[in-house]
Amino acid sequence: MSDLKANLPKYALWAALALLVWLAIAVFGPKIGLIGWKTGFGFMTVTAGPWLMGIVAIVALIALFVAWKGTPRGPVWKAGLALAIPVVLFMGLLSVRAAGEAAPPIHDVSTDLRNPPAFSAQTLRMREEWGANPIVDYGTPLGQLDLWKDRVDGDLAVQNHADVIAANYTDLRPIPVGNATREQAMNAVVAAMGEIGLDDIRADNATGIVEGVAETFAYGFRDDVVARVTDSRIDLRSASRVGVSDLGYNAERVRELSEAIRKRLGS
Repeated sequence: MSDLKANLPKYALWAALALLVWLAIAVFGPKIGLIGWKTGFGFMTVTAGPWLMGIVAIVALIALFVAWKGTPRGPVWKAGLALAIPVVLFMGLLSVRAAGEAAPPIHDVSTDLRNPPAFSAQTLRMREEWGANPIVDYGTPLGQLDLWKDRVDGDLAVQNHADVIAANYTDLRPIPVGNATREQAMNAVVAAMGEIGLDDIRADNATGIVEGVAETFAYGFRDDVVARVTDSRIDLRSASRVGVSDLGYNAERVRELSEAIRKRLGS
C-alpha cells in the first residue's frame, strides 16, 4: 500500500498523458484516415471524453492529497499537472459547447438567400457517400426540417435559413464582376479557392459553377463550397457535411473567399 501511495502521483500523470494521447487520436485520427469522424468526434470526444476526464481528475486529486499529506511529502508537481490536464481539457469542451449554443444553429450559408447556388450532381453524390446532411431548402422553417425540429422552438422554429442568415450574417453579399469577363471571373474564383486552401476544385465553364472542398484541421470535417458566376455577379455558398451548428465557420469561409476574389477582380 505504501508503494501505491508513493507512486500514485506518477500513475496519475501517466493517466493524464494517456488522456492526451486518446484525444489526439480522436482529433487527428479522422483527418489521416485512422478512424472515422463519428468515432473520433462522436464517441471518443463527446461521449467518452468527459467521463475519462472526470476519472483522471479524481485520481489526480487523490494523488495530490496523498502527496501533500505524505511524510516525506511526495511529488506534488506530478499530481498537480495530472489534475490540470483534464481540467483544462474539460474547460475547452465547455467553451466549444458555449460557442455552439451562441452561434446560429445552421451549417449552410450563402450570399444569395432567395436562390442560393446549387451544388453539382457530383458533389451531391460525394455528400451521399459521406453520409452527409441533406441540402436544405432556404425557404423551409427550421421547425419543419428533420435535423432541427426537435432542437429549436419559439421564434427560431418559424425562421428559415434565409431569415437566420439575414439576421446574423449581414455582411455576406454577392461580388460584382465589374469590367471582368465571365472567364476572368471564373479564373479568379478558382485561384481564390486554391489560395484559401480548398481541395478538389472543379470549374464548369458552361454553367458558371466552381466548386471546392474544405477540410477542417481537427476531425477532418468536410464542407462543400460552390460559386456561381454570371456576367454581373458572383454568389457563394458553403455547407457543412455534418453537424447542426457550424460555429460560424461557413460564414467566415465565405468572407475569406469573397475577399480573395475581390482582390483578384479589383472590386
